[in-house]
Amino acid sequence: MKEVLKDLDKAFENKIRLGIMSALVVNDSLDFNTLKDLLGVTDGNLASHLKSLEKNEYIQFKKEFLDRKPHTDYSATTKGKDAFKKHITAIEQLLK
Repeated sequence: MKEVLKDLDKAFENKIRLGIMSALVVNDSLDFNTLKDLLGVTDGNLASHLKSLEKNEYIQFKKEFLDRKPHTDYSATTKGKDAFKKHITAIEQLLK
C-alpha cells in the first residue's frame, strides 16, 4: 500500500489540474480558450493551474499572434505524461 501511495503526485490532486492533464495527454496540444471551455473555469483560475503545472515542468506552452491576437497553445511534456500515467496507475491500484 505504501508503495502505491508514493506514486500519487500532489500536482494532480486538484480536479482542474487533473482535467488539464487528462485533456493534454490525449491531445497534441490545446489552446487556452479550448481548455477554459472544456473545464468550465475562469481565465484566472485556469491560468493559475497552468502555471502550477508549468512550474513542475509537466506542461509547456507556445505563444504566438494570430491576426494580431495572442494565441497560446499548451501541451504535456514527456515528464508530465510520465508523471500523470504513474499517478493514474496508482489510483487504479488503490481501487483494486
